[in-house]
Amino acid sequence: MKLRVQNDRSDFRRAVKLGKSPAVMQPTSCEQENHAGNGLSLNLQPELVTRTPAVPAATAATVPAASSDVRLHMSNAPGDSGGAAAPRRSRISSHGHSHGNHRMHHHQHSATEAESDPPDPDSGEPSGTSLSELRCVFRWLQKSLPFLIILCSKLVVQHTLGLAVGVGLFTTFLYVNKSIQTQVFLQDRHSKLQCVWLLVFLISTSLLLYYTFLTEALYRCLIFLSPGIELLGFWETLWAVGITNFIIKFLFMGIKCLILLLLPSSLVNYRSQGRWLMLTEELGQVHQATAPLPLWFGYLVSQQESEGTPGFTVGVLLALLYLILKLLGLYTQGTSLLKAVRLLLTGEAVGMPATRSQCSEAGDVCPICQGDYREPRALICQHIFCDECIALWFNREKSCPLCRTVITEKVYKWRDGASSPHLQIY
Repeated sequence: MKLRVQNDRSDFRRAVKLGKSPAVMQPTSCEQENHAGNGLSLNLQPELVTRTPAVPAATAATVPAASSDVRLHMSNAPGDSGGAAAPRRSRISSHGHSHGNHRMHHHQHSATEAESDPPDPDSGEPSGTSLSELRCVFRWLQKSLPFLIILCSKLVVQHTLGLAVGVGLFTTFLYVNKSIQTQVFLQDRHSKLQCVWLLVFLISTSLLLYYTFLTEALYRCLIFLSPGIELLGFWETLWAVGITNFIIKFLFMGIKCLILLLLPSSLVNYRSQGRWLMLTEELGQVHQATAPLPLWFGYLVSQQESEGTPGFTVGVLLALLYLILKLLGLYTQGTSLLKAVRLLLTGEAVGMPATRSQCSEAGDVCPICQGDYREPRALICQHIFCDECIALWFNREKSCPLCRTVITEKVYKWRDGASSPHLQIY
């Protein structure tokens, strides 16, 4: 406001110098009323400085002065603070509105430039092309789903016998494995009749399987010979390997049943029995790992003979690579087998024999079996347990059952009669 008043004064002085007749500031009726109400109103009517010729006074009198009036309303009344602030607010709001419009225009311009720029391939975001390709693949799968279902149904119908045999063998393994673990856990209270039943069940299942597929001579795979299948393709090799793996599991599970029958608890304690079971399982895993070796070796070599010398050479190289990988796996299993043999020969003792006073202080009750102590053993944490109970506990754990103090750094598996469910197919 001050700047405008100064500009008006400078225009007035310039007009005086040029000899022009400036407009006389005369108070209007409105201004007089505002002045009476402690207000101030200035009616500035400057004459426009132009190069046009002077207008006569009579003609100038007829020109309306309202077209060039500049009115400034200033109020110095204490109650009119809101009125004085209104022009300033309107001016600030108009300035802010123009500034906001400028920022919005700049933002829209930037967004337009960002949309027009091509996507950066290094930004990691999928481009429109890749998304369209994924949509095409999804639509193809959606349209082809009925045909895929029909194709899978056809494959299931063609291999119904093989799938049924696989499900039956796996169910048999789960049942016998759980039953053997239960009998081992019962220790001297295990049922010999149940062990005989498990042994007969395993033998009958194996004989029935080999009799059903007698023409294929699958039993020859147990002694590292090729079966009687004429065309030993991929599916035939996989079939023979899977059947042989389950039969080997059944064979060594039958040996575990014999251990429970032929090694009575009166002659062999639970700890020695667990070591025999562990050794049996380690031998079974080595046999399972070596049985598929001649089958896959023959498949890799024989399938390339019809392609001539180059194909035969590639087959031999693949077979040698498979042999190297198999030897590395057998080295690990051989190490576990040697540990089991060493443990069987040297034995293992956890803790020290507990005295009667120690047992009395502990309450003469084993915390595991809740019965009287039988060959009590005191661990390094001074907790006392039955020898067989704590041996069963350390089949799967390393720490004390009560205070969780680490007692041993090794966990010897398979001492509870369990068999590995891993299917060795290579």
